[in-house]
Amino acid sequence: MSYLKLKDGTDLYYKDWGTGQPIVFHHGWPLSGDDWDSQMMFFLQHGYRVIAHDRRGHGRSTQTFTGHEMETYASDVAQLVEALDLKNAIHVGHSTGGGEVIHYVNKYGKGRVAKAVLISAVTPVMVQGANNPDGIPLSVFDEIRMMTATQRQQYFRDFSIPFYGYNRAGAVEKQGIRDNWWRQGMMGSILAHYECVKAFSETNFTEDLKNVDIPVLVLHGEDDQIVPVNITALKAIKLLKKGKLITYPGFPHGMPTTEAATINKDILEFIKSA
Repeated sequence: MSYLKLKDGTDLYYKDWGTGQPIVFHHGWPLSGDDWDSQMMFFLQHGYRVIAHDRRGHGRSTQTFTGHEMETYASDVAQLVEALDLKNAIHVGHSTGGGEVIHYVNKYGKGRVAKAVLISAVTPVMVQGANNPDGIPLSVFDEIRMMTATQRQQYFRDFSIPFYGYNRAGAVEKQGIRDNWWRQGMMGSILAHYECVKAFSETNFTEDLKNVDIPVLVLHGEDDQIVPVNITALKAIKLLKKGKLITYPGFPHGMPTTEAATINKDILEFIKSA
């Protein structure tokens, strides 16, 4: 297995397959690089080099006591990109990973990133506040923290249902998908998962979105029950200099898995476009 020793001693796990233009995948909370299986296989078979890491505290990376905030997450990615000497890369982030992507691209990605893709992303900011009155109340994220800290095993079982839209009429539940979500979540550190809730809900990515000058594709499901499209993608697209928005009626938060064929096709078209 491949690990990079970061500057603070953290061992960051990553997968690096193939050759060609690199695509770097950034996973969501509380998962791991394994959540990108459908994309890793698809783009590998289309001639790309595919890389996916486990965020610190998640998956197979070190269960660190510190660094569970967006700046450190982005710095960790920058160290990985430098170690692998990735250039002309595409960075693709889902949910929390979308925030990680846009902050990395803005602060560290100059000269190394060609395009970015934000899928079901938490950008520009999730939590309700004076400047974000239609955001989600802090009490909702406090409950996620509390349930993660005290009942993580069962809470993670239950969370996968709205994550994949399996509570909707006509949905065909796939137990293997739910089991794999739980498996990935339980591999990580309870502390990292607890702290990451603040990172994905309270970080404000407005300036990152405004400052990025590369093409950015924003993909979001219109039936996303975890990260509602109206407070995220529909706002983010207005802040981007070179943004393209695609929303999907009925698609859930976990659409890179449940709707992989559609998502992969649209990402590939974006990568290949001028």
